[in-house]
Amino acid sequence: MRILTLSPGASSLKAAVVVHGDTTVTQTWAHADIAAFAERVHAISATPDAVAVRFAHGGSRPRPVVLDESELANLERLTALAPTQQPVSVQAVRLMWSLLPGVPVIACFDTSFHNGLPEAAARYALPRTWTRQNRLRRYGFHGLSCRYALRRTARMLGRDSDSLRLVCCHLGSAVSVTAIRDGHSVDTSMGFTPVEGAVSSTRSGSVDPGLLLHVLSTGEIGVDEMSETLFLRSGLAGMTGTSGDVREVLAARAAGDSEADIAIGVYLHRLRREIGAAAMSLDRLDAVVFTGGVAEHQPALLSELLGGLAPLGLQISSSRVAELGDRLISVDGAAVAVLMITARIELELARAAEGTIAGMDYSS
Repeated sequence: MRILTLSPGASSLKAAVVVHGDTTVTQTWAHADIAAFAERVHAISATPDAVAVRFAHGGSRPRPVVLDESELANLERLTALAPTQQPVSVQAVRLMWSLLPGVPVIACFDTSFHNGLPEAAARYALPRTWTRQNRLRRYGFHGLSCRYALRRTARMLGRDSDSLRLVCCHLGSAVSVTAIRDGHSVDTSMGFTPVEGAVSSTRSGSVDPGLLLHVLSTGEIGVDEMSETLFLRSGLAGMTGTSGDVREVLAARAAGDSEADIAIGVYLHRLRREIGAAAMSLDRLDAVVFTGGVAEHQPALLSELLGGLAPLGLQISSSRVAELGDRLISVDGAAVAVLMITARIELELARAAEGTIAGMDYSS
């Protein structure tokens, strides 16, 4: 089966063609160039059997869905909860409908992997009159990345994925940490929106709500500007005055920029806190897995991060951290395996689309 996959990230749109489970071609565009992407669709692939589109937010949907106008309209209503990616996914679907009429377009959700979060992890300590309908809760994100990382880790360790207890760290433009037990998410750093949790390139991560209420009470900014600030003008970008790209911030730090040095310190500190918290949601720790573009392409930063995780008993081989490809980066015989796994979200999207077409339950 030939599946065209579209994956909007925090800063780019990645297209790939997966044929019988193997990626044959990938291309990446900036969000602003989605029109140029439309012009290249036919050059990327012969007419696919289906198109799989990644959606950051699917609400409570436990599995992928074949889209129609009504379902797409419902997903578009979630834009305020994932304003960086959701509009791009919606736009990509409409482009596919116009360019590939008759080809089923399937939405796959980053939130679905976290759909069964335990109540203690999913609920906010808010008045029950607010939370009774179970909509104001923690949804979690990066689920497609987590699901692939879990399956790949199981193969590399020769284990059944349902038997593993692991912490999965997705380090890209956006950052999240997820605790996985029995093949399911049991805790995760992102919540109602992708802003909660660790510091990202442009997102603030968790901030004391009292601080935000204080800023709003001054009347200097309104709700819309606050949202834009938290999603797009905070994180590494806000702390350094750069784009927030980790490479740019690291270069500034290397050049002696003290603000960049502090920003990286905050980034790593908050990330270590989330990793430690996730580990405490498990009854044991079999593996810690790193995935995403930053983890893959910034080995020195990964080493710096790992150097602060000694309380978890991680034993790291510095030479393995600097290698390429999917690999163990812990020493042989370590009690806790540490792995670096290249993010292959296109394979997870294709797998989900094929299962949906075949009528299989992908939620398990």
